[in-house]
Amino acid sequence: MENLGYYNGAFGPLEEMTVPMNDRVHFFGDGVYDATCCTNHVIYLVDEHIDRFYHSSSLIKIDLPFTKEELKSILQDMVNKVDGENLFVYWQVTRGTATRNHAFPKVNPNLWIMIMPLKFNDLKERIKLTSMEDTRFLHCNIKTLNLLPAVMAAQKASEEGCFETVFHRDTIVTECAHSNVSIIKDGVLKSHPNDCYILDGIAKRHLFKACKELHIPVEETTYTLDELLEADEVIVTSSSNFCLVADAFEGKPVGGKAPELINALQDNLMTEFRSYCGLIERQL
Repeated sequence: MENLGYYNGAFGPLEEMTVPMNDRVHFFGDGVYDATCCTNHVIYLVDEHIDRFYHSSSLIKIDLPFTKEELKSILQDMVNKVDGENLFVYWQVTRGTATRNHAFPKVNPNLWIMIMPLKFNDLKERIKLTSMEDTRFLHCNIKTLNLLPAVMAAQKASEEGCFETVFHRDTIVTECAHSNVSIIKDGVLKSHPNDCYILDGIAKRHLFKACKELHIPVEETTYTLDELLEADEVIVTSSSNFCLVADAFEGKPVGGKAPELINALQDNLMTEFRSYCGLIERQL
């Protein structure tokens, strides 16, 4: 089987799955999600992603009717049913199914899961970035299903032949449409603090971990669009893109000034990934 969908215990090929029209996701985007990659049928950093999923759920007052271990078991069972070396593992919860009404209904949440083939981007190929004013609401730390601003930003990037759109509030860089963005300047990695303006990226956490192991200082601090343009390197991270590096921003060249640090970070992160997924022997 090449892909698989799941809805409240029922599962089958994605193209055959259906959901109730009164699921609140249709009216309000009332839910949260998380996602990661999978190789060798090992779901990468699954516990960290489930922890973040539970945190997002709690922030919008969805009381999940299953434990973390039960969810982990369901995800692994789904992955085991799908063929393919590399998979995209996505899951979401919505508040439930009820007649349209803004106030919370007293119903059980709905769990959705999608497993699909995944093609990893080549970390050695540099990417192009564009930008957009960040007009999202002030709960960007919640991995919400309300993604219209991110959809518009992703479309802007696509139309301009770019990989990602960098959000900014006034001149302060926050994050990208579906990634975190960090810079390296004078040997120091800088990234926006984890607050209500950005999502606490798990890939970014592991970028910080790699920096620590490589003795690269990290500063969680705001930086500007001008600082991004003048950075030695610009790094984009997400769940299946551990350390992509930009060579253009708004049509202007960026980065390319610290390739040795980039190579070291990419090698560290890929070694961690391959070890976690059992592709190479774990280093003690």
